[in-house]
Amino acid sequence: MSGQLEHELELNVPASEAWDLIGTLGIAKLVGEEMPELFQKVEVVEGDGGVGTILKLTFTPGIPGPASYKEKFTIVDNEKLIKETEVIEGGYLDFGLTLFRVRLQVIEKGKESSIVKSTIEYEVKEAANASLVSIQPLANIVQVAKNYLGRNKAAKEAK
Repeated sequence: MSGQLEHELELNVPASEAWDLIGTLGIAKLVGEEMPELFQKVEVVEGDGGVGTILKLTFTPGIPGPASYKEKFTIVDNEKLIKETEVIEGGYLDFGLTLFRVRLQVIEKGKESSIVKSTIEYEVKEAANASLVSIQPLANIVQVAKNYLGRNKAAKEAK
């Protein structure tokens, strides 16, 4: 069985500015710092943010679901503003999923506005395990990015 979940969030910054955070390791560093309720640690195991980069995400103890997993950047397209990662070890794979892919796409909406479209694609051996998959943690990460970009924009405008 396979499935897909999507979420969109408008950001009040240009697409290029959103991509500078979301398309790089900046988003991993940000969630590691600003989401201690979800992530205990986000580590770069290998790479510099391009295709092939591997991150290890360790969740805060007590969070339902996996304790940690490793994900690999499989697409980083600076022209189409798309980044894809796939879980390669642990996490949802330990719960019977055979694929867990996250895609973040930044879409230009206007001169000072963009949309982040978040997509989770997954495949499971047993339908019951599909209930483990939720878009909410990814939506929360994009919200943290929105808040961060908004604070930076306000600080720049105040100068």
